[in-house]
Amino acid sequence: MVDEKKSFMQEFIDFLNKYGVIGLAVAFVMGAAVTKLVSALVADLIMPIIAALIPGGDWRAATVNIGSVRLLVGDFVGALIDFAIIAFVIFMIVKAIVKEKK
Repeated sequence: MVDEKKSFMQEFIDFLNKYGVIGLAVAFVMGAAVTKLVSALVADLIMPIIAALIPGGDWRAATVNIGSVRLLVGDFVGALIDFAIIAFVIFMIVKAIVKEKK
């Protein structure tokens, strides 16, 4: 009975190692942390500079009205900037990792 548990545990550990599940979990947690960091960077440092250039200064509340449809353009632009910075940071991290492996 002990051999079966050990065998099962060894199979499970082999599965984790083969498919890189632990590395994937660490990457997911790091990605969540980077997302928070970049969102704070955009909201607290970059967008106040942009807000100073926008009349009224409230960039997140910027809207475009097309008839009865109200589009929240400011919020979308903030999310777009978040995405671009996160994608750039991930690109730089992957580039550094690949360079180290060579």
